[in-house]
Amino acid sequence: MIELAIVVVNYKTPKLVEDCLASLLPELEHLNAKAVVVDNASMDDSVEAIQTWISENNADDKVELVASSENTGFSGGNNTGVKHLSAKYYLLLNSDTLVRQGSILKLLNAAKQDQTIGLVGPRLEWPDGQPQESCFRFHSPLSELISSANSGPITKLLNKFNVPYPVSDKQRYYDWTSFACVLVKSAVFDDIGLMDDGYFMYFEDVAFAYIAQQAGWKVLNVPDAHVVHLRGGSSPVKAQAKKRKRLPRYYYESRTRFFYQTYGRFGLLCANILWVLGWGISKIRQLFSSDYSSIVVENQWKDIWINFFNPLHRYIHPNTYK
Repeated sequence: MIELAIVVVNYKTPKLVEDCLASLLPELEHLNAKAVVVDNASMDDSVEAIQTWISENNADDKVELVASSENTGFSGGNNTGVKHLSAKYYLLLNSDTLVRQGSILKLLNAAKQDQTIGLVGPRLEWPDGQPQESCFRFHSPLSELISSANSGPITKLLNKFNVPYPVSDKQRYYDWTSFACVLVKSAVFDDIGLMDDGYFMYFEDVAFAYIAQQAGWKVLNVPDAHVVHLRGGSSPVKAQAKKRKRLPRYYYESRTRFFYQTYGRFGLLCANILWVLGWGISKIRQLFSSDYSSIVVENQWKDIWINFFNPLHRYIHPNTYK
């Protein structure tokens, strides 16, 4: 058994994967570690391009490539990688990341500080070193009100329910951390199982962290470990949200699944009602302030009800959207 397995999931981002691996390989030289790239049925030249890069960089002993026959999303792709290699620790790493020098060793050392630490995240940052929000509270019905209202007074009033934490330079515990880069002890997978592949993309990280915490595992952030997150990967969600365009169906399927699993049907109903209330507040504010801009995207008032009556229904694959 190796000490560390790094899992990188690719979907039509071979150049990002190559850059990620280039930053990763020097960090593995003195570690008992291997990386596995899972191609999530890209159906382009990803497999050939990545395999060529591995061979040309003499990385065959450190990097393996697995070509999946189906795009199973973020959870399914990472689960494939975790099952492929047996290790004491697993680093789930987005294809759109670059690992800063020494960061992996810092994450490993932090995970060994306490046997109850189950998940460890780094400081995520932009290429210029500016930090990104990467540590969070669990989503709740009240956080849905905060999100849709996008109002300073409401956020301040309900601040303890606001999902993102301010960036901190101190090592501390959080509810959950971004799975753009997260170290997970194998004991956590042994205890609670792999990620729920009923999620195609989004909310699977917070759902996994919630179950892990319920089982007694802690989530630690190590700000001295730096990882660049380019946010240029496979999902269009952030780009669409920025443009106020309609988000993919799988986002709302995942949202419904999470709230139902975590808070039950009544909690899901409360989350939706409070979201609508916040949306109403934002609409009223727009009438009285020309400077105010709502963050609600196209058709969101309707899409939050997707799968409400069948919240555990398996996602409709994006390839089959009509």
